[in-house]
Amino acid sequence: MDLIIVESPSKAKTIAKYLKNKYIVDASAGHVRDLPTKKLGVDIKNNFEPTYVINKDKKDVIKRLKEKVKKADHVYLATDPDREGEAISWHLQQALNLKGGKNRIVFNEITATAITKALENPREIDQKLVDTQQARRVLDRIVGYTLSPLLSKKIQPSLSAGRVQSVALRMVVEREREIMAFKPEEYWTIVAELFGNDSKKVHFKAQLIEKNKKKIKPNCSDEVEKIKAELKPDGYIVHEIKKSIAKSHALPPFTTSTLQQDASNKLSMSSPDTMRVAQQLYEGIDVAGEGHIALVTYIRTDSVRVSQEAQIMAVDYIKNTFGKEYVPAKPNVYKTSKAAQDAHECIRPIDLARTPDSLKSKLDAKQYKLYKLIYNRFLASQMTDATYNSMQIKINNGDYTLKASGRTPLFAGYTLVYQEQKKESEEQEDGKLLPNLVEQEKLNFVQLQCDQKFTKPPARYTDASLVKAMEEKAIGRPSTYATIISVLNKRQYVKKMDKTMAPTDVSFKICDMLVEYFPDVVDIGFTAKMEDRLDNLEGEWQSILQDFYPDFEKKLQVASKPIEEMTDIVCEKCGSFMLKRYGKYNSHYLACSNYPTCKNIVSNEEISDKQCPQCGNAMVIKTGRYGQFLSCSNYPTCKTNMPLESEIVEEKCPHCGGTLILQDGKFGKYYKCLQCNKNIPAQEKLGIACPNCQKDVIVKKTKTGKIFYGCIAYPECNFTSWDMPTGEFCPKCNAYLVKKPKSIQCSNTTCDYRINTEIKES
Repeated sequence: MDLIIVESPSKAKTIAKYLKNKYIVDASAGHVRDLPTKKLGVDIKNNFEPTYVINKDKKDVIKRLKEKVKKADHVYLATDPDREGEAISWHLQQALNLKGGKNRIVFNEITATAITKALENPREIDQKLVDTQQARRVLDRIVGYTLSPLLSKKIQPSLSAGRVQSVALRMVVEREREIMAFKPEEYWTIVAELFGNDSKKVHFKAQLIEKNKKKIKPNCSDEVEKIKAELKPDGYIVHEIKKSIAKSHALPPFTTSTLQQDASNKLSMSSPDTMRVAQQLYEGIDVAGEGHIALVTYIRTDSVRVSQEAQIMAVDYIKNTFGKEYVPAKPNVYKTSKAAQDAHECIRPIDLARTPDSLKSKLDAKQYKLYKLIYNRFLASQMTDATYNSMQIKINNGDYTLKASGRTPLFAGYTLVYQEQKKESEEQEDGKLLPNLVEQEKLNFVQLQCDQKFTKPPARYTDASLVKAMEEKAIGRPSTYATIISVLNKRQYVKKMDKTMAPTDVSFKICDMLVEYFPDVVDIGFTAKMEDRLDNLEGEWQSILQDFYPDFEKKLQVASKPIEEMTDIVCEKCGSFMLKRYGKYNSHYLACSNYPTCKNIVSNEEISDKQCPQCGNAMVIKTGRYGQFLSCSNYPTCKTNMPLESEIVEEKCPHCGGTLILQDGKFGKYYKCLQCNKNIPAQEKLGIACPNCQKDVIVKKTKTGKIFYGCIAYPECNFTSWDMPTGEFCPKCNAYLVKKPKSIQCSNTTCDYRINTEIKES
């Protein structure tokens, strides 16, 4: 029996169902080989030769597949029909020691027909596609593997950079800087409420747009008052009326990019979430009574092309469901972007008979909403235009011109199934029914509405607008958009504010450093050209690395040098000027510029206004891994360190008598000893001596909030009591006494000493 290998177990399940157990179908569960995780894995000196290793979690998978390969008559590699899928098939071929030849099959949708057709037309692995993936992978590894440690050393630990990720981050940061630099400008809108001379007296609104046929936008209240004085209540006259039939053409079916944008705008789904759910719809969903069913075509595509079979299916469905008037005279054809690879058709439902409503009870909420979005967008793309009765009226008043617009539906067309997001001008016009007026008609004035407004800064990026911008600028590719956005969020380079992305403080530092030392790496134009070159590889794939790496290596060497600034401070040892150098975590110090002849180094930390509580010397402000802190200037003789904002208390440590500082912790305030470094709870003191050691007894709480009493010197003294001690001792057995609700009694349960404290009523 023949063996078919795919990436996904879910996809394997769907294919096995369609092939009715005539083939063995198994899955690799994604990539089986990759570059090693803990080293570069690229031999730069040996023509950038990559070293691939089997992923740790895939060793059992390879072992299982090898056993099945031995028993199979023929092996077909049916990974996804894109660059990444081609690379996975190539790695499987290498790892499983498969012979070359026609063992690669591809299909755009998971249906019995598509799979059977693919099995009838196997081909060899496309080495050019594999090489483009290798070039991209090796280039990304070199950039990420070298820049990430540099950022972590120069800025803060655990930072990462990426060839496309860093460009996307720069776009977010630069947009934020535009917002920060933006200065609002005042402007006013002037709207007149009017009605005509017909019997219905329908009121409508017209906005001021021109003065002496030049656009006008008042920018202060004085200008508004002047205009109001010049607009005569009885001077509104209809100058021009334009009536027309406006048409609205349906948007094309989804690509990967537009699917993410629409899902973000309409369903509030993040790009990573959208792609996760779309992958489920592509690979197959368990449908009660039918088994595993695939619902949509391949979801990583930049094409809006629709197959002829799908067009015929759509025309039949539209005609039977809505009527022939909703079918265009010629099928709608959409133009795919010149930059698109056009390897696959658009994202669409496989079978229009599987309506969203028929599957609502069989899909989870996100699956249903996304399937409905894909289904309706495709259906609408094959329907007739929507038409509107449109009217535009220009009204004169002296030197001024006002405009009123209205648009009412005439024929729904594609809007019967899909509503696209409207422009502000369309929203203002939609549904407005203007009265029947005639040119030169004198209008009746009701009132003027004058509103003060301010220009708004550019909007922060959302998932949708960032994906759109990346696509327009040719940064990244459809399969990478969701991953890039996911990384920006996981690394906390951006924080979500409603649906928008705001860069965190560290993002500004990352971008500034990369722009200073690696301007090409974070340049949009350079990255776009690199993407194009990677997509349209010519010659050996290593040629891209050979062109890129030498200049990159030089910049890396410059960036790796200590950051330094010349000062006017003279070296006390040799008289040369001192350099201000920046070390780890942005801390700085002075080093002699005459190095290595003179190796004088002087701390240049800022002196604070606090004295060391241990030795009395001044404390200096230092910068460490977790930010700034205070350190004794008498280091290393005195090694006292404490937080920048520290409150020194009068009490001394019960363990060693050292100085205590008050700090905030996860479970409230506590004292920290600067000498023995122990933490002491900052709970309420009772003013009672501990029966064991005579130090203070304090109120404590268990994790569940139950109150008990213990010695402040714990753990040296382990005195605890559920009852409050009195500080006195039993006259019979010398055990300590405790307070009870109605008495004072001995803590020794075998002793009967007790004093009744209950107050009796007389």
